[in-house]
Amino acid sequence: MIHLTADTIITLINMKYHIDSDSNKTAYIQLYEQLREDIIHGVYAYGAKLPSKRYLADESGVSVITVKHSYEILCDEGYAEGRERSGYYVIYRDITFNNLPYTMQNDYQYLGISDAEKDENTCSFPYSVLAKTMRKVISDYADRILVKSPNFGCNEIKHALARYLARSLGINVSPTQIIIGSGAEYLYSLLAQFFGNNCIFGLEKPSYDKIRSVYQASGIECDMLMMDNNGIRSSELSRTKANILHVTPFNSYPSGITADVSKRKEYLNWAEMRKGYIIEDNFESELTISSKNDDTLFSLNKTESVIYLNTFSKTIAPAIRVGYMVLPQHLLPSFHEKLGFYSCTVPVFEQYVLAELIESGDFERHINRVRRLRRKNIR
Repeated sequence: MIHLTADTIITLINMKYHIDSDSNKTAYIQLYEQLREDIIHGVYAYGAKLPSKRYLADESGVSVITVKHSYEILCDEGYAEGRERSGYYVIYRDITFNNLPYTMQNDYQYLGISDAEKDENTCSFPYSVLAKTMRKVISDYADRILVKSPNFGCNEIKHALARYLARSLGINVSPTQIIIGSGAEYLYSLLAQFFGNNCIFGLEKPSYDKIRSVYQASGIECDMLMMDNNGIRSSELSRTKANILHVTPFNSYPSGITADVSKRKEYLNWAEMRKGYIIEDNFESELTISSKNDDTLFSLNKTESVIYLNTFSKTIAPAIRVGYMVLPQHLLPSFHEKLGFYSCTVPVFEQYVLAELIESGDFERHINRVRRLRRKNIR
C-alpha cells in the first residue's frame, strides 16, 4: 500500500473532491462516497487524520455542516472516528481472515439491545396506511389477486424491490435476480437444497436457533463459529472448513453485534480465498439509527459471492410472512434448473400490497419515522 505525504493528499483533495450540482445525490452523500473510496484505497491509511471540516468545506465548495454530515456517516459505518478537540481519524483496516494473530481478538461480549430497539410500538407500521393500500390493491387489481403467482414472485414486487434496493442500499440488480418466498426460514431451506449437503455451512455462535435448525433438517453440516464484539473471530474463519458463510452483519441475534466495515471486508476476503459464498441475512437492517444504511456485503462485493436476504416481518409486521433474496447473476441458471419447479409460497395479493407500499413511498416514510424515533429515544 502506498502512503502519501500530507502535501500530496492536499493536492489530491484539490483535484478530486468535486460536488456535482446536477447529481440526484445530495452533496454530503457525494462527499462521503469520495472520502470512503480514498480510505478504502489507502489514500488515508489506518490511523491517519482526515482533513479538517473547515478546510474540506473550502476546498469542495460546500458548508461545514455538509462535511460534518459526511464525516458522521463515515463514523457510523466504521471508516472513521471523531476525537474531541482533535478531529476525525481513519479506523478502517483491510483485514484478511488469516493475517491476525489470536492475541488481537477480543473476548466475546454480549452487547445488549437498546430499549428503543425493544419497543415494538416504535416499529409498528401504521394500520390505516396498510388498510388503505389493501383496499387500493383490491380495487385496482380486481380478479388478478386470484391468479397463481409466477414461481419466484410477481414482476410488480420484484421491480419495486429492485428500485428500492438501488436507491436505499446501492444494490443494483435485475428484478430476475430477486426470489420471493414466505419468510426467511423458507428461503434458508431453498439455499440448503441449492448448495446441497456436500457443503459445510459456517454460522455465527451464538445465532438465531432456527438458522441452524433449518439447515440441519436439510442434512447440512453446520460449523458454529465463535464471535467477538465485531463479528466472527478471524481465528475461527481461518480454522473452519466451511465453504458457505451465513452471517447477520447488521444486528446478530441474540448478541446484538454489528460487524463494522473492516469485518465485512474480511468476510468478503474469506469468500474470495475459499471460492465460497456468503449468505447475508440483513434482518432489521433498515431500522438503523444512522441517517444512512450501512454498506451491505452485497454492495461491497466485486466477485458475486454474496446472496442477500431480508424480510418484512420487522419493518411492517410479523404477520407479513414475506421474504426475498437476491442471487448473483451467474447462479440464476443453476438455481432455476435445480429449484425452478417450486411454486411461489406467497399469495399474489400480499405481493401486490407490498409492491404498492414500496412504490408509493409509504414503506420508506415508515422506515424514516422509526429511525427518527429511535435516534430520539437514545439521546
